[in-house]
Amino acid sequence: MAEAEGLRVGVRVRPGASRTKVGGSYGVDESLVVAVSARAVDGAANLAVITVIAEAFGVRRSAVTVVVGQASRSKVVSIEGDPTVLAERLLSLLDGAPR
Repeated sequence: MAEAEGLRVGVRVRPGASRTKVGGSYGVDESLVVAVSARAVDGAANLAVITVIAEAFGVRRSAVTVVVGQASRSKVVSIEGDPTVLAERLLSLLDGAPR
């Protein structure tokens, strides 16, 4: 869903993965799949998610915020930036294009 100056994205996190990767969709709501090698301990996975999403969307880490689901594998993140550019990149990532 588009925001005034960015985008909110549903994310499904796979902590403890063998490799960090962004791409593909999960579930009926088509959440973006984010695999991170960090474990879900002391916020390490959330920090890794923020970092990898920022890289995938080409924005600063400070432009990415976990809005919903701090302690869940299903999250909503807010990404600041041009909504049109971010939406195009999201569609590419949902189709499984590598970050």
